[in-house]
Amino acid sequence: MSHAFEPLAVGPWTLPQRFVMAPLTRNRAGAGNAPTGLNAEYYAQRASAGLIITEGVAPSHVGQGYLDVPGLYTDEQVAGWRTVADAVHAQGGVIVAQLMHAGRIAHADNKDGVETVAPSAVQAPGEMVTADGGKPHDVPRAVETDEVAGLVADYVTAARNAIAAGLDGVEVHAANGYLGHQFLDPTVNLRDDVYGGSPENRARFVVEVVTAVAEAIGAERVGLRLSPAHQFNGIGEEIGADLTATYRAVVDAVAGLGLAYLSLLASPLEPLEALVRDLRERFDGVVLLNDGFGDLTTLDSVEQLLATGHADAVVVGRQFLANPDLVERWRTGAELNAPDPDTFYGGGAEGYTDYPTLEQAS
Repeated sequence: MSHAFEPLAVGPWTLPQRFVMAPLTRNRAGAGNAPTGLNAEYYAQRASAGLIITEGVAPSHVGQGYLDVPGLYTDEQVAGWRTVADAVHAQGGVIVAQLMHAGRIAHADNKDGVETVAPSAVQAPGEMVTADGGKPHDVPRAVETDEVAGLVADYVTAARNAIAAGLDGVEVHAANGYLGHQFLDPTVNLRDDVYGGSPENRARFVVEVVTAVAEAIGAERVGLRLSPAHQFNGIGEEIGADLTATYRAVVDAVAGLGLAYLSLLASPLEPLEALVRDLRERFDGVVLLNDGFGDLTTLDSVEQLLATGHADAVVVGRQFLANPDLVERWRTGAELNAPDPDTFYGGGAEGYTDYPTLEQAS
């Protein structure tokens, strides 16, 4: 019997099925990093996902990373997100903003010369795409201990802005090598204050952000995303005792808040399965799981992940990108549109809002 199409209560929302739309960076924000009508159309097309987690949204100008990524720190951005929220709600969907401070995965050229900060002055490998081509990531400035509260406050302001815009909640992004993950990783976080050193200290920043955001907008409207040992964007975490202790420290500290969900990226799942099971038990709430960072997620893989009992729902990315009506296609066994990697990032409607639905294709 299929579990994928069973309803699920997540926070204050009742979702129609047990797979949701993953955060997908598309680099199509408008002037001033504000969402546009095109973004509203894109998200509204995918409202049947039940729960949409937006692309990573910068909580501050300092936190901007990539070109044309939206923010939630100006009035214009809030107005843009209000257009998106209204469009999604008109189609019966739920949408939360993923708050993503890029930290050291940034270049000042993409944020009007504003500095780049991180837990420590450790430059990320590789390059950042700018309007003038690829450039090495900035060497970040290590934030002072007394500045950390300001970073936390930026997340809180962005979360309040999300609610003011009519969005249903937020997801705190502490994964994929961005700022929260940088604090967790002992190869990137070289601090010797209360935010570095031990697993508990390295977990402190993420815990403070989640706690403050939950207090500001209601824990039932807040999710948290983690990606243990996901060596992306220069992360050096490895499976072992330190990794386990670090992520236990995070989850144990937030488990009692009453969050909407915990989202785990475990790709591939097999070497991380024991940790995923442990964190699920410790969280004792709704857990979302994504094991498809490298591979396209299929309906069969959704069913298999649900059958393991490691998660209550599965986070699906590129299939929703190419199939705005993925739910109906999977329900009926219809053929799927193939995602076009050439149009993933930047541009306009092509490869964004022009993937046909079944009705349009008939």
